[in-house]
Amino acid sequence: MANRLDFRNFSDVFGNGDTLPYDQHVNRDIESKRKSLGGVLFVDRVFTALGIQKVKIYPPKDTRTLHDLYQQILSSKMTTHHKLSALYYLLLDHDDGLQARSKISDNFAVQTGMPKRYQIFMSGLWHMDRLQFAVAIEYLAHPSLLPEFADNIIIALVRHAEHGDYSLALAYYAAVQPVLKTPEAIELLFEALSRTDVSEAFYYTRTRGGSARQQLFENLVASVIKEPSSGNGVNSASGGGMDISDRAAELIALPLDAQEEMWLRTFLMSGDGRKLKRAKDTIIMRKIVSGDVDLAEGTKSLSGPWGVVLQGLRRSAGGEQ
Repeated sequence: MANRLDFRNFSDVFGNGDTLPYDQHVNRDIESKRKSLGGVLFVDRVFTALGIQKVKIYPPKDTRTLHDLYQQILSSKMTTHHKLSALYYLLLDHDDGLQARSKISDNFAVQTGMPKRYQIFMSGLWHMDRLQFAVAIEYLAHPSLLPEFADNIIIALVRHAEHGDYSLALAYYAAVQPVLKTPEAIELLFEALSRTDVSEAFYYTRTRGGSARQQLFENLVASVIKEPSSGNGVNSASGGGMDISDRAAELIALPLDAQEEMWLRTFLMSGDGRKLKRAKDTIIMRKIVSGDVDLAEGTKSLSGPWGVVLQGLRRSAGGEQ
């Protein structure tokens, strides 16, 4: 049987250190991605959890710096599996930097008995740090993982969504179903939901309690009926999933309970929502759907997206063919 790798021996893990993948170009690229992620890489969070104070020691500039980082990892009070995870991340850098792609990281994991789920998780974080989000989610949404760093993952995915396409953030959330803790993550996830699927966003409001639920509900209403900014209409904001008339129709058809009905009318009639251009029209349309107002009554001045919605209502009521 071959000798097992001893992770407590620097040369067993990194060899003699003369094949570092870190050069000026690579390190500059890593720093650029750190900046893009708000100044904190996901591996920085791992190092912080390990108790490593000098987080900016990554990426190492030379063998001495790598050895210093290695010693800090080993001296951590965390479990062996967590230490192996940090070293595994560094070896993913080595695999990426070697043209032969020798998979040093795989060999390390096998010989140290590193659990597979730790490999999956660290691979996901490594790809997040490289801004390779589609690949990262393939790892991070794995059913064997706990939702570690879920808030930070959601924030990164929403903030880096291209052309209003929030599919990666929503796919991660749907697969993992994390309980988000930070206001920023909740706000950004809700923004992605409300621009993509009005009904899903609505049901998400019901997962919150108290004033937070009402605030999210009002945010949803505002996001649907407000005027799209020039060059950035609802079509682009929702990734092409729904146009403004679709969103408007879905909003007024939501199965609101009595409290939500009150929130809607108060928000649009006397609250901040009354300043929105389509506030009055939205109330009229909601009353029509609720049966409080006859379809033909009070709708002569409705225009814009509500005109399209009205056509659909009239067709369904048998008014037009």
